[in-house]
Amino acid sequence: MEKVKARVRIEGLVQGVNYRYATRQKAQELGVTGWVRNMRDGSVECLLEGERDKVEALIRWCHHGPSGARVEKVTTHREEYTGDLQGFSITY
Repeated sequence: MEKVKARVRIEGLVQGVNYRYATRQKAQELGVTGWVRNMRDGSVECLLEGERDKVEALIRWCHHGPSGARVEKVTTHREEYTGDLQGFSITY
């Protein structure tokens, strides 16, 4: 399987609704590594690495997120896969 890396920004009502925790749980279910964090502008940013189909599944999930979220926009930028991310963490 091809490995990929993606930086994802999620905008809308995505802070204060357990978005980061739900993202970590979904990433762990899929076997995707990386991190997720809140941004000062109210968005959420993720850096994801893993098998292409698993990363793409997580990105699709990001378009709706957990039940309390109201996602308005998801922006994805592909980066060069490095394999240097271990586990999946919530960063601050």
